[in-house]
Amino acid sequence: MEYVMELDGLTKSFRKRKAVDNFTLKMEKGHIYGLIGPNGAGKTTIMKMMAGLTEPDSGTMKYFGSEDVDSKRKRMSFIIEEPYMEYNMTAQENMRYLMYLRGVADEKRVDELLEYVGLKDTGRKAAGNFSMGMRQRLGLAMSLISKPEIMVLDEPINGLDPEGILDIRNMLAELVRNEKMTILISSHILKELSALCTDYAIVREGCLIEELSAEELERKTRSYVVLRTNDIGKTTAVLEEKLNIHEYKVTYENEIMIYERLGEIEKISKTITDNNLVITRLNPEGESLEEYYIGRVGGENE
Repeated sequence: MEYVMELDGLTKSFRKRKAVDNFTLKMEKGHIYGLIGPNGAGKTTIMKMMAGLTEPDSGTMKYFGSEDVDSKRKRMSFIIEEPYMEYNMTAQENMRYLMYLRGVADEKRVDELLEYVGLKDTGRKAAGNFSMGMRQRLGLAMSLISKPEIMVLDEPINGLDPEGILDIRNMLAELVRNEKMTILISSHILKELSALCTDYAIVREGCLIEELSAEELERKTRSYVVLRTNDIGKTTAVLEEKLNIHEYKVTYENEIMIYERLGEIEKISKTITDNNLVITRLNPEGESLEEYYIGRVGGENE
């Protein structure tokens, strides 16, 4: 198995508070890893240590099998917190400036990448006058200048409209598919991660609490029946006393998710209506990444 990135026991404290605690993760080539966790879980600090923006108190990092991470970072790109750019420069000027810093000589790549991210026609407009979504697109184009083998992206779809989110998602998937790139991405839009990622790392209070593949997530997310009635309190009593159903939970939307006896929907329906309750929804469904994540981090969501 080929690991292009190995993080082992990374720990970082700020003023005696551990932001990251013994974080370990191995990433395979050509995979897209979703780093997920609530605000303050340590995701950005992990990425900053990977980029060399802050040093870990302890732990080791290997990139492409080498502990000489400073030299190997030349084969990587990072967008952390927000893309870095010169706000008084145009998109093309920012790209050419970065080409100069990175020692890239392919002049055609500027226009190709700006067209790729949908910014070819921004002309003399300065980046400081871009919307947040446009700056995210420019940041992505800049991160691709040197043809990186690994991309580390902190909230790259922040500020994008639904069409823009879909565009970026498709671009990242294409980069992995065609360039065999490896991507580590954090986002609070878990629905989009679930449509993109091959693997997930769930972080809470700086600790890795679970690592799983998309296939493992699919196996672990449970099927359930969604039930809504005109009286949730009375319905839960009926479930427990009349049907002996105890494996359920009530959501914020006053719906009941039933996890047992899923093959007895007709019996459940009849028992509820026989107790003078009105059913307004009764559907079999499955847990999403967001629901699974909330269950693992104890209800904290970003």
